[in-house]
Amino acid sequence: MDKKWFLLFAIIIILTPFSVSAEQQSPMEKLDDISDEALQMVKFHRYDDAKKLLDYFSAQFQNVSGKEKPLTLDEVRIVNTTHDEAVEATVSPDMKYEERINKLTQFRLVIDALSTSHQHLWLEMEDPILNAIHKAKEAVAKGDISKFHSSFNQFLSLYNVIYPSMKIDVPAENIQRLDARINFIDEYRTQMVNSPENKQELDKLDTDLKNLFADMEDDQADPSIWWVIISTGSIIIATLSYVGWRKYQGEKDMKKDRSRDLKD
Repeated sequence: MDKKWFLLFAIIIILTPFSVSAEQQSPMEKLDDISDEALQMVKFHRYDDAKKLLDYFSAQFQNVSGKEKPLTLDEVRIVNTTHDEAVEATVSPDMKYEERINKLTQFRLVIDALSTSHQHLWLEMEDPILNAIHKAKEAVAKGDISKFHSSFNQFLSLYNVIYPSMKIDVPAENIQRLDARINFIDEYRTQMVNSPENKQELDKLDTDLKNLFADMEDDQADPSIWWVIISTGSIIIATLSYVGWRKYQGEKDMKKDRSRDLKD
């Protein structure tokens, strides 16, 4: 019976921190929810509702930005810029639906990058971005300049969506190196098929992007996972030690009883 109570007590200890933290939500996380709701409204063509949510976000952001985690001037500027573009996407009479989605997604990813410390949403864009680069490389290898233009334009569109979020998370020198490669390829894109040097720049861009995503995923691994592993391991060790100690005590008591019986 003692062992069962000990195991129950151990389980309660390890689960309690998660149940408490799950109920708490920081002001930035609430803003993150608002940005997500605005994006969902635009997906369903409910532009007026999205505009109202963005206006509400703006009012709340003024109260939050200087509190729990002070934002840098660059971060505030990025939030304001992407917010203004998101608002424009909800009120513009001529903007295409896909562009509206891109603007709201861009804003959503920025707020996510500021409100969470790991597993940022913009990292989920890795596959479509790398696929666009790979298609561009295949087009160059086949000498299909039209297909290259199409694939590289697709890459630029996707890259622009995550670019503000990257500026929050990625060191400035890495951003500058990527910008230099992308600008070079874009400027000399008409010569891409016939220039081995230009092809190498495309290969280097592919490598730089792969390294960037890999490094960010390593850096932003959830630290709570290690806490769970360590805590669970400690509980298991403690439980086994307790069970072993009880078994040892039981055997020791049995030997004492046998000794008494033999003496008697």
